[in-house]
Amino acid sequence: MNLAAALLVAVLIGAILPLQGLVNARLGVHVGGPVAAAFVSFLIGTIMLGLYLLATRTPVTLQGSLKLPAWIWAGGAIGAVYVACFTLLIPRIGAAGMVCLAVLGQVTASLLLDRFGVLQAPKPVDAVRIVGALLVLIGVVLVVAPWRTAPGGGTQARISR
Repeated sequence: MNLAAALLVAVLIGAILPLQGLVNARLGVHVGGPVAAAFVSFLIGTIMLGLYLLATRTPVTLQGSLKLPAWIWAGGAIGAVYVACFTLLIPRIGAAGMVCLAVLGQVTASLLLDRFGVLQAPKPVDAVRIVGALLVLIGVVLVVAPWRTAPGGGTQARISR
């Protein structure tokens, strides 16, 4: 895959993230809340990934996995917390606000992880990257606009049932 195609796929994947949050939030209304919706979402995702592995005959090697450090398994736990919180908060904050706030957290954490070389070689955090993060912050403030109220006078979005 060339760089242009990879960038396009990244944008498209990012574009479906708010839809996933909205779908999971609606699912949560019917299955017992955001954690139950996240569970169902992960269950469906696990089934789909399993079918992919079977269809592509990709081997899953767990040999020696018990010797790995405990933190190596944190990705699944982080993903579960992320999806559950996204599902819980998107009805309250809205899709645009939730995605913007999540991106702000991702950019901020990524700069810190780069700077301190967490699980990789350190990468410099220069003025240009900091300005980029500040521009993200300005964008978040403009999209979330905490000084504005939602139509109808409320400050929270509601999911129609």
